Parts: sequence; C-alpha cells; structure tokens
Amino acid sequence: MSQTWRGFASDNYAGIHPEVLAAMVAANEGHDVAYGDDRETARLRDLVRHHFGESAEVFPVFNGTGANVVALQSMCRSWEAVICTDTAHIHVDEGGAPEKVAGLKLWLAPTSDGLLTVDELDAQIYRMGDVHRAQPAALSVTQSSELGTAYSVEHLGALVRRAHEHGLWVHLDGARIANAAASLGVPLRAITTDVGVDAVSFGGTKNGAMGAEAVVVLNPELTQSVPFVRKSDMQLASKMRFISAQLAALLSDDLWLRNASHANHMAQRLASGVREIPGVDVLRRVDANAVFAILPADVTARLQERFRFYTWDEATGEVRWMCSWDTTPEDVDAFVAAIAEEMSA
Repeated sequence: MSQTWRGFASDNYAGIHPEVLAAMVAANEGHDVAYGDDRETARLRDLVRHHFGESAEVFPVFNGTGANVVALQSMCRSWEAVICTDTAHIHVDEGGAPEKVAGLKLWLAPTSDGLLTVDELDAQIYRMGDVHRAQPAALSVTQSSELGTAYSVEHLGALVRRAHEHGLWVHLDGARIANAAASLGVPLRAITTDVGVDAVSFGGTKNGAMGAEAVVVLNPELTQSVPFVRKSDMQLASKMRFISAQLAALLSDDLWLRNASHANHMAQRLASGVREIPGVDVLRRVDANAVFAILPADVTARLQERFRFYTWDEATGEVRWMCSWDTTPEDVDAFVAAIAEEMSA
C-alpha cells in the first residue's frame, strides 16, 4: 500500500489533527515543570471543569487501557469485582490488564447490542457477602459501546442510579465519548456528571490526538487515591504538558465535537451507501462512527486486499468499519463502490 492509503479498520489509524499538532508544538517552547505542575495541565484542568463541572479533576495518562485500569483500581479493593458487558473493551481487548495489573475479577453481562439494561445489572447482584464470590464493587459502561451503539441520557441515568442503589461505583469507558455526545446532541456533562457517573476514562486518541487519554474524576471521594494508583500503574508522565496540550486542544473551540460529528456523519454516509447494495446486511444501529455489516467471506477477503478493516465475527461473517475525523466523503464513496463491485463479481 502507498503512504497515502485510506482504511476503515480503526479510528486509531487516522493521523493527528492539525490543531492538536499545533498545540503540541506550542507546548514545546522553553522549559516547564514536570509531572503535571505545568501550564498546559493547569489549562486542561480549567477546560475539564468547564465541560464536566467545577468538582471535576483530571489525571492525564498514556493510553485508554491505562485510564481504565487506574479508574477501576481506584474504585475496588483486591477482593472486589467489576460488572461489565461481555463485549466491553476491558474484557475483550485489553490483554487481561484489569485482571493482571489491577487484580480485578470481571463479571460479564451478556447483551445483544452492547448496552446494559437495569435488569441485566440486577442479575449480577447475588451472593453478596459470600466470601466464595468476588464481590461486585463497580459497574463499567462504555459510551459509545463497542458495537457502535450509544446509551441515551435516560437509559444511562437509570443504570447509574440502580448501580448506586446497589452500592456500586460507576466508571464510564469514554474512549469514544465524543462520538456518543455528538450523536445524542448533548454536552459531555449530560452523559457523565449530570447522570451521576463517578469517573470517566476520557478518550482523545481516537478523536484526533496523537496519544492522549485521561481519568476524569467526578466523585471527590476518588480524588485522593487516583494520583497514587496512576503512579504505581506506570501512567504518570514526566513531560505531561504534551499529553495535556493535546486534550486541551480537543476541548477548546469544540474541536472534540467537530471531529466526532464528522466521523459520525461519515459512518451514516457509509451505512446508507452499503444498504443499497444487494446482499449486504447492516443489522446494528449506527449511532456513532462504527458500521457493522455481514458480507460473504470471499467478498471480505477480496476487499481486505484493497482496504484495511477487521472481521468482527468469523462465524457470521460480520465485519466492522470505522470512520475517523479525517475520513472524507470521497473515501466513503470509493469504499462503497468497491463493495458494490466485489458483491457483483
């Protein structure tokens, strides 16, 4: 493939947004204090409080797995467990990091669409006080989900309330929180602070950053433990200003929203295009920037020689296509035309 190839495998494949890159260059001037006592991190704190509320505290980290592990480990003691869906990133795609690094048991709730219901949460609350079962202490929800679906504000609020009634902390894995907020047409705090979430893994890398994530603590009871857990989990950056500068750029001038809205719109364009192709089945809702479709195996194999994308389920032939902040209408239309060509071959 040439250096200018385009793909639909992951929003991590996209480059750095120019405004983020410019912010990093600006942060590179002169010296500044290490480990988060710098000007960029101070500015990021102000921006996070603007978007999430005055009590919010932000702790930048290197990657999304680190953010999830730090947040969950801060919520749970060694004998406790986390409830999540069976498709959750912390279960499927983090190499066992929550178990290996944080020592946490994950209790898995099967879902059809990646979104947990109150009844499905209730079904995980049993044998409380029994020493033979790892005790649920936290709920982790993903917004938007790994299946491209987004919790409505009402759905998320009901789930958080029930989790708190059960005495659980609530963690929101927000690797694509910008895409969820853009899809719902709400500010970031509407699906975090306002519904009672305790801590958020705020994603920047998939939305135009080079490599920047953060734990955003919304419940002050967690503020004291997170800094120490972050250090012991090897997620404390010495030159933190360069991570903070990226996140600050995304949270300034609605860049987070512009990038996410564009990616979502490209996913809608892609879904609309492939639905017109006989034999292509799009069975899942397209709420954010992911499109899931079922293709014949031979068509998938030929297409993957021309475009990068992942097979989601080998058994059913379901594939996943991701759109990014830099996906263009021309990219989408060329891909749709290629799918139509291969389906008719």
